Amino acid sequence: MSWQAVVVVVVAVVAVSLAAVLLARLVRSRLVLGTTEDQTTYRILHTTSLASPELRAGLAAGADKAARHLRELLATPALALTDGDDVVTWDGAGAAQHLHDVRRHAVRALDGNTDVLGPAAVECDRLDCPVRHAVAAALTTDDRVEGALIAYTSTRPSAGLVRAVEEVARFVSGQLELAEFDRERAKLAEAEIRALRAQISPHFIYNALGAIASYVRTDPEHARELLLEFADFTRYSFRRHGDFTTLAEELRSIERYLTLEKARFGDRLSVTLRVAPEVLAVAVPFLCLQPLVENAVRHGLEGRSDPGHITIIAEDAGNEALISIDDDGVGMDPELARSLLAGDAAGDRVGLGNVDERLRAVFGDEYGLVIETARGAGTKVSLRVPKYRPGVHAT
Repeated sequence: MSWQAVVVVVVAVVAVSLAAVLLARLVRSRLVLGTTEDQTTYRILHTTSLASPELRAGLAAGADKAARHLRELLATPALALTDGDDVVTWDGAGAAQHLHDVRRHAVRALDGNTDVLGPAAVECDRLDCPVRHAVAAALTTDDRVEGALIAYTSTRPSAGLVRAVEEVARFVSGQLELAEFDRERAKLAEAEIRALRAQISPHFIYNALGAIASYVRTDPEHARELLLEFADFTRYSFRRHGDFTTLAEELRSIERYLTLEKARFGDRLSVTLRVAPEVLAVAVPFLCLQPLVENAVRHGLEGRSDPGHITIIAEDAGNEALISIDDDGVGMDPELARSLLAGDAAGDRVGLGNVDERLRAVFGDEYGLVIETARGAGTKVSLRVPKYRPGVHAT
């Protein structure tokens, strides 16, 4: 390479480096040298975002980590949270001198009133202690007082600080209400799964054990294999952790279920399973497909002497997975299908309304079950599942 070429390369490298430095300085200046109002807004939003997840865990569980961020929002030397009985947390100076007085400082706030306390009620004997005044505000959920937030200052609180403490208390109250909602939703989800298990287990367990028993003398090895499949199926179905699983795990459990049903029905049951590898890792609500497959088996085969066929398909559709369970059984009246999805009809169809409700609750109303059926024409149940949804993770 000639020296002229080397010079050109060096100049180009220097130019690119200078451009990168200038760009970095420009970006940094816009982030750092914004207006005071912009900086204040950013600081408040950022600090609030840090406190939110901690408070969503509940007052007792998240208060210690959240208190530091709340105190930063109010710019006070100390802050305390109480649930009305105990001091949940104290953040900042003066804990040794004032921690035991928090419950007394919160008395009026626990009655639902904002209270401003002066040195006569707050200060201690230490001259260097910054805790001399306080503002206490109630923490409420569903119009019930759940505790109090107390901000401690070294000077008489301004009207602006009093309003700020009230607003922060409202923010905390809102997060606590969301935490309560999360707990109730988790309880409801667990109750729905228990109800689903109660519907599935008696019918299937009796038949599966009967089928296994029929092989004990004639084919002990096959009976042993079926018993292991039964153990794995029940272990999965009755697990107690996680609201979501992967499509691969759900289909593996269904495969075990169908193995046991084939032991019962023999050649009368045939199954086609077609699954795109791209959708195996998609997160789905736990036990959302098993009830659909059990319905297909029960209403596709029981009560008839000729063979029945079930088709299970999981397809890749861009941002979604398309899943369908199709049987060639007796079908049902479309009005009955609508009633089952609405939860208005009692019948022996396992969990259709339960599955439909959980899908809609997790992904939105547009992701409910779709049932195509008619008397004597079989039944096809379809659903769509987004490949990604915030908060939905297989565990």
